[in-house]
Amino acid sequence: MKKFSASTWLLFLIPSLLGILLFLIPIPTEDGWMVTIAVLANLLAGSIESIVPWIMMVILIVAALGSLFFITKKVNEKESVSFVDKLFNVNLFWTIVRILGAAFAIMVLFQVGPEPIWNENTGGLLLAGDGLLSFLFTIFLFAGLFLPLLMNFGLLEFFGTMMVKIMRPLFRLPGRSSIDALASWVGDGTIGVLLTSKQYEANKYTQREAAIIGTTFSVVSITFAIVVIQEIGLGSYFLPYYATVILAGIILALIMPRIYPLSKKPTTFMDGSPQESQTEDVPEGYNVASHGIENALTKADDNRSISKFFRDGFKNVLDMWIGVAPVVMAFGTVALILAEYTPIFTILGTPFEPYLRLLGVPEAAEAAQLMVVGFADMFLPAILGADIESEMTRFVVATMSVTQLIYMSEVGGLLLGSKIPVNIFDLIVIFLLRTIIALPIVVGVAHLLF
Repeated sequence: MKKFSASTWLLFLIPSLLGILLFLIPIPTEDGWMVTIAVLANLLAGSIESIVPWIMMVILIVAALGSLFFITKKVNEKESVSFVDKLFNVNLFWTIVRILGAAFAIMVLFQVGPEPIWNENTGGLLLAGDGLLSFLFTIFLFAGLFLPLLMNFGLLEFFGTMMVKIMRPLFRLPGRSSIDALASWVGDGTIGVLLTSKQYEANKYTQREAAIIGTTFSVVSITFAIVVIQEIGLGSYFLPYYATVILAGIILALIMPRIYPLSKKPTTFMDGSPQESQTEDVPEGYNVASHGIENALTKADDNRSISKFFRDGFKNVLDMWIGVAPVVMAFGTVALILAEYTPIFTILGTPFEPYLRLLGVPEAAEAAQLMVVGFADMFLPAILGADIESEMTRFVVATMSVTQLIYMSEVGGLLLGSKIPVNIFDLIVIFLLRTIIALPIVVGVAHLLF
């Protein structure tokens, strides 16, 4: 094994342990157990509650104007794309979504335009002083800034290498895919999709592998999971909730690659060449642990710059503020209007009512519509389910909204916009299958807890 200096070991261990403490280890608070990132976000949100909606409105306007400015600019794929380009140069559909998000924010704060857009049960619910977007502002700030602790100093490389012997037999995937999965869990599902797409374009994954990783392992991040459980009023249940998400996620990851539509995807690479071998050997002279440590220390050694750490952190924050917040505001407001003023989600969710009753879920009629609304946006079940009286039912709704995974406001839209070989029909089928398979698992845990 290659020799590394003591400073490199410290560079791997200290930031990685700090990242684990901030993102993965809950601490006791007045509101129950929460990870430190959520505690920091709540403290800041409480102290600037009155001005956060106005800050969010400015961010949404900047996102819309920036995208409008860049809509006519063609990016040369052969040249390196600047961060500003990546931030604002989105296609026409996402530009319209950002414009809608900004327009809705202006209507809400100034209470102008059609009342269904800005009332307290629709747009107002998202952008009020303690609304979802206010919490997103602070959670994205802290999570984005500190995310490089997990991403830049070898933690993912270490676990990724250790997972080589697990990913292929269990999930029919190469060992390197565990890095994509971990990036999603600790960072964001969008990171997983982007990593997967890039690896697929570089012929590192076959069509089937890319489709499996993109739709099965681009999991909602811990950060988003915190937001969901807080929004539905069960913050003190974070540990059992997240453990249930992991349990259901692993079972789904075992099943989904083995059934339609993922099992029918070709085992050829993007350039059309066939997959010749599925073996991934650890280099001679190494075992899995020593190879993982060397990969981790090499990564840490490449990230000695403090300025790069903060630069990456601020890029994460801006990416989340500019990329995610407008989508939540636009899709969230539209879906809340549909939920408040039309019977569409009640109709679509009706087939799930007898299934929920069979599983013994209280308030099954109210929960049924929330089983399908998550396809539009992951946050909507939590927002719409916050008024359900039964804690058990709210737990099921929150857990299902995270395990369903395919939501069009972000991961679903990204998958369709990427080179990963899935279409809208695939995504609908995968969403429904994940819901049907995960429900008994999630409800079973809920019965034990409540």
